[in-house]
Amino acid sequence: MTDLSLAGETPACATDGVWLACVECGGTLAPFADVVYRCPECSGLLEARYADYPGFEAFSGRGVWRYADALPVDAGVSVQEGDTPLYEAPDVAAAAGVADIRVKHEGMNPTGSFKDRGMTVGVRVAERLGVDRLACASTGNTSAALAAYGGRADTPVLVLLPAGKVAAGKIAQAALHGARICEVDGNFDDCLDVVAELAARGEAYLLNSLNPFRLEGQKTIAFEILEQSRTATGEWPDRIVLPVGNAGNTAALYKAFRELVAAGAMTDDEMPALTGVQAAGAAPMVEAVEAGRGRTERWTDVETRATAIRIGNPVNAPKALPGVYETGGTAVAVSDDRITDAQRMLAGDGIGVEPASAASVAGLLALRERGEISADERVVCLTTGHLLKDPAAAAAAGGDTTPVPADADGVLDAL
Repeated sequence: MTDLSLAGETPACATDGVWLACVECGGTLAPFADVVYRCPECSGLLEARYADYPGFEAFSGRGVWRYADALPVDAGVSVQEGDTPLYEAPDVAAAAGVADIRVKHEGMNPTGSFKDRGMTVGVRVAERLGVDRLACASTGNTSAALAAYGGRADTPVLVLLPAGKVAAGKIAQAALHGARICEVDGNFDDCLDVVAELAARGEAYLLNSLNPFRLEGQKTIAFEILEQSRTATGEWPDRIVLPVGNAGNTAALYKAFRELVAAGAMTDDEMPALTGVQAAGAAPMVEAVEAGRGRTERWTDVETRATAIRIGNPVNAPKALPGVYETGGTAVAVSDDRITDAQRMLAGDGIGVEPASAASVAGLLALRERGEISADERVVCLTTGHLLKDPAAAAAAGGDTTPVPADADGVLDAL
């Protein structure tokens, strides 16, 4: 059974008050002595743990490294990531009919997605471990972020992508930042299987969300949402709705809440309800939540135009599902058409996101229709990637162009 308790004594293997703990068997490991991704005893997922958990009064500065006291290293390989806006969204608010709705737009990070938060921490840990190659499997955003941060660190980057399944804008980013890109004859989960084997052979340092240090950077999303919400409304949100692919953000946000509870800065019943949204064609976590299971079953055939969440085997589900259950959240699947409608709605509010990001708004609206989210709730929707990550999808969702002659009368006639 997954054990996510943060209580307990600091083990002898800790370094500077940091260690790794298996969420399955409870075993502990030194954090920086060896390259490790899973528990060597039971193959369970690992999680970073700390001797002390800071409250909000310990934080200073801006961006991800405002929260350095809650991270495993003091500074990262940084491109000024984090400090992303929490937008009002009038069109979404009118459609949702809840007490308050805000959109946390992670597409405003340096490479256009939330993945930068994980990479600033993960690439710094890689430097400390002394590895000489970084690697990831990706549906696009991970590869762009890893390539950029690997470039900043002057460390070679290997990227495995599912052939023909990644938006051109994301491949362009990884290529320009200097990654070696291999297109795999398979889906994302096949890519992850291959890159995990390469990592196990010592050929590269894996920086997918299986890596526990990457999620440490991503948990800063939760800290920012809480601080920004309180500044904007005087309250923390009742619910955070977010897209789910590998379920790393769901796990990371839940960890941030648990740490704040351990610090005495939050109570259990103040945790926002974590609500995951998947595309109907790739919804193993929704299936698990609807059945009340603590594990997902792998979907071998997944398809959705929301390419960033086209994942059939969410590796972080054992950490994420308890977060859904313990915060009183839920999960919902939405159609691609509803995702595109939500993308257009956000665009009408001036917020440009890729399709996977719009899943959060589509899920909010679907749950409101079903009566599972009430009108008195304060809600934050997390959008994870910028519109220009997938320009082809944006063009398809937008209006057609109109050919006109090169004179003012011709334009007016067309109008």
